[in-house]
Amino acid sequence: MADVGQHEAEPNQADAYEARHVHDVYDRIASHFSSTRYKPWPIVEHFLKALPDGSVGLDIGCGNGKYLGVNPRIFIVASDRSENLVKIASQNGQRNAFIADTLSLPHRNSSLDFAISIAVIHHLSTTVRRVQAIKSIILTLRCTSKPPWPSSDSTIDGGKALIFVWALEQRDSRRGWDEGDEQDVMVPWVMKGNHSGGVQKAQTFSRYYHLYRQGELERDIKEAGGFVIESGYEKDNWWAIAVSPRSEML
Repeated sequence: MADVGQHEAEPNQADAYEARHVHDVYDRIASHFSSTRYKPWPIVEHFLKALPDGSVGLDIGCGNGKYLGVNPRIFIVASDRSENLVKIASQNGQRNAFIADTLSLPHRNSSLDFAISIAVIHHLSTTVRRVQAIKSIILTLRCTSKPPWPSSDSTIDGGKALIFVWALEQRDSRRGWDEGDEQDVMVPWVMKGNHSGGVQKAQTFSRYYHLYRQGELERDIKEAGGFVIESGYEKDNWWAIAVSPRSEML
């Protein structure tokens, strides 16, 4: 379990912790991980297919790039912190994938129609870093020019971001976490054999996760300067759609 309080005081230590327990792990399990990630999640698929033709946006933490071909009428710029996952996405024909850090995205502010960040933010080990990551996403979106509350999704004239994070409330899942359990956990990934050729014994890698409790994602989005227009729970995940309001609307 992460020493969150210590990381809050020492950002460099959080960098090192995440490098060891997130980035290095995904680089090592990339091939095996990719082989288990092929079916789009329904809410993400619906979000992408509902975007207007010609929309341009981001897939932040794209993994093997499984969402990049969901809607051929939009253009997605994909990035991931894992070099090996980006290579896999590129090998799958997704040439617009590159390495980038969620905490410092290399995109112009207020320029994009949409963004998705699916099961990424929960790998940041402090509240400050999670809010910073969400803020970096929100900043890339075109600002909405009118209040979105409460309003139908079709009236939003700015960019929108869909964010998914693992939930603490997973009572009915095989993991069994629920309210009252630790939120900062290490989750094992078991890789049987060597997926690059040859034979090895099974290996277990531990990945850091912050399990979001109900309402926490919405709170972090608000802290990051965004506004939530829709949110919910699906299959052990909390999700939210956020917009970037103009400063005078806050």
